[in-house]
Amino acid sequence: MHGRLTVRDDERFVRGVVARLTRAHEATQPQPWKMGDAPPDYLDAMLRAIVGIEIAVTRLEGKAKLSQNKDAADRLGAVAALQAAGQADLATAMARTQKPAV
Repeated sequence: MHGRLTVRDDERFVRGVVARLTRAHEATQPQPWKMGDAPPDYLDAMLRAIVGIEIAVTRLEGKAKLSQNKDAADRLGAVAALQAAGQADLATAMARTQKPAV
């Protein structure tokens, strides 16, 4: 990822990011923890210790890591496991990395 990095040290920004992350990661828990569960002075101290960053993305570069560096037997085993797990699109993409038999 390439872009412009901005340090966002203000409490409102950091509190908002931490709140969104907390909701997202606690959502699957039987009793999700909320920021309001922490004592206010503790939460304020923790938020002051966090430096937020914001990245304005200008360019993305991606690579497909589909076990191309593994031998054929390992890749075929991974393809079979992905198909069995219902991951047909990924299995197909990985199968395309197979080198043709000589």
